[in-house]
Amino acid sequence: MERPLPDEAGPGANERLTATTAVVLVALLLVEGVTILFLRPLLPVHIFVGMLLIPPVALKLTTTGYRFVRYYSGAPAYVRRGPPPIVMRVLAPVLVAATVGVFSSGVALLGLGPRTGRGIVLGIHKASFLVWFAVATVHVLGYLPRLPRLVLGRGALGRVGLVTASLAVGLTLAAGTVSMAAPWVDRDGGHHDHDRSAGYFSVFR
Repeated sequence: MERPLPDEAGPGANERLTATTAVVLVALLLVEGVTILFLRPLLPVHIFVGMLLIPPVALKLTTTGYRFVRYYSGAPAYVRRGPPPIVMRVLAPVLVAATVGVFSSGVALLGLGPRTGRGIVLGIHKASFLVWFAVATVHVLGYLPRLPRLVLGRGALGRVGLVTASLAVGLTLAAGTVSMAAPWVDRDGGHHDHDRSAGYFSVFR
């Protein structure tokens, strides 16, 4: 009987780590979605969760990027595993670009403040979010049925440890940038009573 290659478990472990990270991201993104619906009163939460998301998002991009490199470099175990479905392969570059656009522009807005953090940066943030939302919805629905099996697979303790570490870094990052959100929150507070229905695309006017 043919012995398995030493890295035979590599693709499976990578896939399970990606899935575990995805579950955490979906939960946090649901919270972020609620803040978008009620952005004026929840703007501090929106900014905090956005910063918290950066390390877990980076972890997921790393695991999927690693799989991409290993497959296209011809690693036997990854080649045998095969590529993702064609739709996911086509959407992947768009999703990555939109994700980078959303988070990088969000960080730029936070750093620039409400006085200068508008114009092209805000435009990139809005456009990236619209693209990201559409593509991420397809991405999540496509992989959702497989998540329970992957998340509960072997090696769960190690995966949870890595994801928890990314969350710890995210919490540190979010807590360390809380003061940078104050100008946006103070600026928005004066308009709250005049337009209670304003949402994501008017709060940063």
